[in-house]
Amino acid sequence: MQTIDRKPAVAGQFYSSDPIKLKNDLEKLFAQAKKGPTPHLAGIIVPHAGYVFSGKVAASGFNQIDPEAEFDNIFIIGPSHRAGFEGASVYDRGAYLTPLGRAEVNINLVSELIKNYPYFAYRPEADTWEHDIEVQIPFLQYHLKKPFRIVPILIGTEHPEMLKKIALALKPWFNERNLFVISTDFSHYPSFEDAINVDMATAKAIAANHPDTLMETLRRNKAKHISGLSTSLCGASAVLTLLYITSENKDILIKDIEYQNSGHSPYGDQDRVVGYHAMTVVRQANNDGFFHLNEHEKRTLLGIARNTIMQQLKTGTRAPFPYDQITSTLKQPCGAFVTLHKNGELRGCIGHFGADKPLYEVVADMAIAAAFNDTRFSPVKENEMKDIDIEISVLTPMRKIQSIQEIQLGKHGIYIKKGWQGGTFLPQVATETGWSLEEFLGHCSRDKAGLGWDGWKNADIYVYEALVFGEKDFTR
Repeated sequence: MQTIDRKPAVAGQFYSSDPIKLKNDLEKLFAQAKKGPTPHLAGIIVPHAGYVFSGKVAASGFNQIDPEAEFDNIFIIGPSHRAGFEGASVYDRGAYLTPLGRAEVNINLVSELIKNYPYFAYRPEADTWEHDIEVQIPFLQYHLKKPFRIVPILIGTEHPEMLKKIALALKPWFNERNLFVISTDFSHYPSFEDAINVDMATAKAIAANHPDTLMETLRRNKAKHISGLSTSLCGASAVLTLLYITSENKDILIKDIEYQNSGHSPYGDQDRVVGYHAMTVVRQANNDGFFHLNEHEKRTLLGIARNTIMQQLKTGTRAPFPYDQITSTLKQPCGAFVTLHKNGELRGCIGHFGADKPLYEVVADMAIAAAFNDTRFSPVKENEMKDIDIEISVLTPMRKIQSIQEIQLGKHGIYIKKGWQGGTFLPQVATETGWSLEEFLGHCSRDKAGLGWDGWKNADIYVYEALVFGEKDFTR
């Protein structure tokens, strides 16, 4: 088959056709975007309107992708606006062109879909003037530092049975080597305030990660007969396809990142607006949102902690990492605490909640902090290290609770926060002290957060779990 690269259909309309101006526009949009990246990202849901209306929200979604990430494929899935048909249109002719250059299509993968599934085919009547795949590509070209290939898919139906078939065909590629980009706007043409209410309900339904929940929400939105509302989700077919893939996977978390509608733009009015959400699809390691460490990995982290402290004491420099011992699990972004005990008594403890750097680096940083920067203690001396045991607590992501009855003593650590003040206790604190639940909360509120004994009662409370292990668990 002769290669025919797809020319831009909406350059100069939805986004600038001038590459210099387009780069400048994207730079400004990413500068305003929500910070990223999001660890363990499996996909994003982003809008596909003109950049002056939805570009900031879209940039917030794309900014959740690690710019250094390498993917086998990026699946871009959106609804067909110009033609209805039973199935999906996939471009198998060549690359997608934008003012920023070529976006290579994985022709072999696309051809495999067409060969194996009769409902996949190239449909020029749907693709030629379609915008919702095309407008996503400049964001990828600007943001990603490594080469990438796309699999562009336009869905021509909202019939659930066909969407299930499409999802089943795509499911084998929903793995850590690929990224899914779902292209959809939300409500069309209600008033500004009505759009906010409808769009929040729709986003909440998507976050529930079940197609039936989303379809029921869309039916309820329609039944309200909201003035001007023509649809709650123009890319429902694409989102439902995603949910048919993810809904049986309890390790998937869908989260809302940012919302605006066209009424927020200086170019839009507030009488007839279009809604835009950016959402993330995150792959957690197991049902509790956590991963497990084997004995080798625990020993490696403990060795990093001790060697880091010892070299700092002896030479004032950072010990090199044992890269040949660092597994892919230890490279995952994760929070951790390092605790030092001397003859059974606390000698230092500092941690980092954020999942923004590899676990092995966090452990090294927190080992230094616990040994030298815990203001409750004097810095550790070299002659003390023979009497010090190191303990590491690797943390799960925090979640906000609505009732203190959700706290399980010994299992959950707590983080109490109000305004700029906050403090935490690790799960093992409750076990070591024998405190009751109210004592656990009171001490944390007063002694760690500085909010007073009863301050937790009108503060935000988060829980997390910890995988705790120490040198005492192993023979040296």
